Amino acid sequence: MLELLVERLSGNDDLPMMQYMSEHAAGMDVYAAVTEDVILLPGETKLIPTGIKIAVPVGYEAQARPRSGLALKKSISLMNSPGTIDADYRGEVGIILTNFGKENFTVQRGDRIAQLVICPVVQAIPKIVEKLPETERGE
Repeated sequence: MLELLVERLSGNDDLPMMQYMSEHAAGMDVYAAVTEDVILLPGETKLIPTGIKIAVPVGYEAQARPRSGLALKKSISLMNSPGTIDADYRGEVGIILTNFGKENFTVQRGDRIAQLVICPVVQAIPKIVEKLPETERGE
């Protein structure tokens, strides 16, 4: 297990802590920390606060991903899926929700709006070459 430091922002003690919903879940559900209902019109995108800040360990990233139930049932997804939260970011985690459906969607306080997956990161060193090595597949 990897320790993830979480700071709950003032006024959000009523919200559940992000959590894995099953024993082998890859992502932790995160909750909407809106102070009043937010309506997403069809085609609209809004930043939804979560009421938490996190300290992702160096060498990792947190990926914000859509919840499959919201995507399938309501056509709600993340515009920048997956959204990356870098190890050096210390601001509030925000979820960029988009309504890809044909009906209004209401985000209420405490709704599970996305999931966070903690993933290792490898940084590459770009190197310019005259020609890439050939492969059997090719272009």
